[in-house]
Amino acid sequence: MKFGSFIKDKILQISLIVFGIATIEIFLISYPYGNFIKIYIPLSLLILYFISIMQEYFKKKVYYENIYRLLDELKEKYLIAEVIENPSFVEGKILKEILEQIDKSMIENVNTYKYLQEDYKEYIEMWIHEIKIPIASR
Repeated sequence: MKFGSFIKDKILQISLIVFGIATIEIFLISYPYGNFIKIYIPLSLLILYFISIMQEYFKKKVYYENIYRLLDELKEKYLIAEVIENPSFVEGKILKEILEQIDKSMIENVNTYKYLQEDYKEYIEMWIHEIKIPIASR
């Protein structure tokens, strides 16, 4: 996960924060507060938002890099849903749930073909047995 891509995804939030800070500054200009207040409020909002964005970025980056690492290590890639850890954020939980459903569907599909193959094998064995009886009686 690249930081630039992450920021592009958050561009609407960043725009809204900048607009909110600009609006607050416009209102503060008309009141006789000191320059410290006029600088402290927007700066503190920006710093707090930046900290929250960085925390979210690093949490997601570590999680998705771990998934890629596990995927590279796995021989059977379809088992990824079984080995990834439970994420602490909503998007990751949704992704894990989707992967688990895909894994379950794939296992059911494989089992269906396995049962079909077993039925076909039993049919062939029964047919061979039925053919051997008349041949053996001659």
